[in-house]
Amino acid sequence: MSSHFKNARNFTIEGDTHIYAKNYNHYGERPPKSSIEKLRDHIAAGALHNSADRYDAPKCHPETRVAVQGEVVSWICDGDSDDVPKEIMWVTGPAGSGKTAIMGSVADTCQGKGILGAAHFFSSFSGSANRRSKHYLVPTLAYQFVQHKAMTQVAAQILSAVEDNPAIFEQNLEVQLDQLILEPLRACQDRPPLSGWPKVILIDGLDECGADQYQDGIQSNPPSCSSSREADQIEILSILKKAASDPDFPFRIVIASRPEHAIKRFFADIAKSLTRELFLDAKYNPDADMALFLESKFANVRRESHLPSSWPSKDVRQTLIANASGQFIYVATVGRFMEVSGGDPDELLKQVLRLPGFKDSTGALAPLDALYTHILKSSPDPLLSILWLNLIFREGYLDHSRGLRTQSPAAAWVCLYLESYPGQASYMFRNLNSLVSIPSLEDHSSPYRLYHKSLVDFLQERSRSGTLYIESEVVLEHFVDCYFHLWKSKGPERSLTPQEWKIFFDNFFEENMVLKVFSQSAKELSRLDTIILSCDVACSFAESMQHVIGIPDAAQVAGMSEAD
Repeated sequence: MSSHFKNARNFTIEGDTHIYAKNYNHYGERPPKSSIEKLRDHIAAGALHNSADRYDAPKCHPETRVAVQGEVVSWICDGDSDDVPKEIMWVTGPAGSGKTAIMGSVADTCQGKGILGAAHFFSSFSGSANRRSKHYLVPTLAYQFVQHKAMTQVAAQILSAVEDNPAIFEQNLEVQLDQLILEPLRACQDRPPLSGWPKVILIDGLDECGADQYQDGIQSNPPSCSSSREADQIEILSILKKAASDPDFPFRIVIASRPEHAIKRFFADIAKSLTRELFLDAKYNPDADMALFLESKFANVRRESHLPSSWPSKDVRQTLIANASGQFIYVATVGRFMEVSGGDPDELLKQVLRLPGFKDSTGALAPLDALYTHILKSSPDPLLSILWLNLIFREGYLDHSRGLRTQSPAAAWVCLYLESYPGQASYMFRNLNSLVSIPSLEDHSSPYRLYHKSLVDFLQERSRSGTLYIESEVVLEHFVDCYFHLWKSKGPERSLTPQEWKIFFDNFFEENMVLKVFSQSAKELSRLDTIILSCDVACSFAESMQHVIGIPDAAQVAGMSEAD
């Protein structure tokens, strides 16, 4: 067997667990990265409109949201002919009103017409965690310009900028905008063919940007995190306004978000002269669109269950639409619940109809909250299932870093970390398929995905989740306890395949994971030392973790904690 340190030079081993190497190259020297590889390393690939992250992202059902899609695309193509032309369109509306589905469908339409320049779909709960961060926005837009066949001259300028300033990705967003987008565009303004260039940049889910502030460790001051999140969003809006105001910037910009205070104030004050607002309200007849959507879902159920064409009654459909109160996410969740629950369709529909309906006094989200509560309580162990959902999605404790990238955890790793017995996650989540997309057992790389961020909103607001609400401290305690249980048990309490062992070790000793756990546990040093001393780590893990280095001991963690 060849040595793992065949090409290592200038290294020392200190103590039992630390290896320091100035030059360790297992497979030999790598050639220098090209400019496009450097750029690729700093994009949020999952934020592209056609990315693998978004393979099951919501899209408008055929023949629905036609009016609002038509208005957006018409403005993109012909907005110059408006009485007062605007450079930015803000598509806004409450949670669950269908903004992301509309933006996804608009992106597809623009792609088909050849007018989509770039798109960025932020997400605080789905796919790669770098979709939450502002730091990847400008490189992601620039990368799409490089890939566009009509913008080869701009592409050359962008890649030259990366080569000239490799540190551009560590600079602020305005500098990135100038060097990666505005200056390359200016350099090509006198070079045809501008007429073949795309027309629009789409930014979806701006209100979800900055959520990584909550994920980068344990936060003890949520209000400051909220302020930082708003500051990130305003920074993005500021550079987009700067771009839209530049005479050499040829694109319209469509931004979709909830009408959160900081964003609403920016468009109402700072960018008012540039912005056209499109609010998703009754003007666009969402009830008719929801009726079409429900009829499609019910038609599928009728075919599979051999039900008559009169099922369900008109009154039932009208009740569901009234309960939705303009929230597309309500009828979408009802549709999934009917399709995947596997029970008698008539009984499932009766369960939904028995839930509290919409009343002005309870607010528009009350029926959705009642539906979420009903589905979550259908789990074999509702409280543990909800605890896991909070740990995975609300707090993001199992998110991990790979080089410059932060990723949502693969479902396989989640199972190894949380399960007390094989198949527990499948058992716990088996009735939650209408809320959570669950990868197959053979899929070792895909994460669990929520169908909509409104479930995270539900979980983190006590006023909405009621008796299902779980305090952040309880979630954190469960996360830490699971880690030390695995450490003390010398791994999961079941036989693992070599591939499962690799998944386990790659994640269990990942730097951010270790820091999250030990930074909290250092507050209870006596407990930490007791656990570590009871674990024969060297004997248990040595053969399987030859490539793992730098595991801190309790004293070092305590020292780091006190220094911080």
